[in-house]
Amino acid sequence: MSSPKNRVRLAASFAVLLVAGLGVACKGFFVNPTVTSITIDPPDPSVSIGLTAQLTAAGTDSNGNALTLTGGTSCTGTTVCWSSDTPAVATVSTGGLLTGVSAGTSTITAASGTASATTTATVTLANVTNIMIVPNNNFSLPESTTASGTDCLTVQAASGGKNIDVTTSVTWQTSDTTILQVENGVDPMCVQSLAVSGQATVFAQYVSGTVTLTSNSITVTVQ
Repeated sequence: MSSPKNRVRLAASFAVLLVAGLGVACKGFFVNPTVTSITIDPPDPSVSIGLTAQLTAAGTDSNGNALTLTGGTSCTGTTVCWSSDTPAVATVSTGGLLTGVSAGTSTITAASGTASATTTATVTLANVTNIMIVPNNNFSLPESTTASGTDCLTVQAASGGKNIDVTTSVTWQTSDTTILQVENGVDPMCVQSLAVSGQATVFAQYVSGTVTLTSNSITVTVQ
């Protein structure tokens, strides 16, 4: 028959083993959260050249639980990495601080593990006073012809005493879409005449902050 002292020792040993077993079991239940989806706020941000905007990322795990994400360089767990596909237009710090570099758009990505999200950042010029189509000359085109050479158009924006090319950032308009066809997002923009003779004007619009600026007009004669 065991003595009371031995029974106490046996009970203590059993308690130690039980605690150790529970500790091992708990490790299987409490694991580091894995990010399965990410959202970026604000979506599609806009910032002026030389200015900044703070971006934040929110995550969820496989159970739909919200996760707090912080910026960093490990790109694992709840650490999210920021990047810009066009640093010449916009840069983003490890903490999600967006900085406008030049006019245009850049795709910003926030990633952690296999999860990622993207948003489009638009960089505009600050204090734009006017925009001008260059060259500022009227011209003629035969029917069903695309302009070439000196008849292709660009747009210059006046900002801070400098003229900056913003051709790919403007929206082109024509007074008669049955005579002329215009194309956005190209530099230079070469007008396309359609199979109808006549005259139509071409002009460009540029959004600077909350203001929409309209350029001079070019008259194109189709004959």
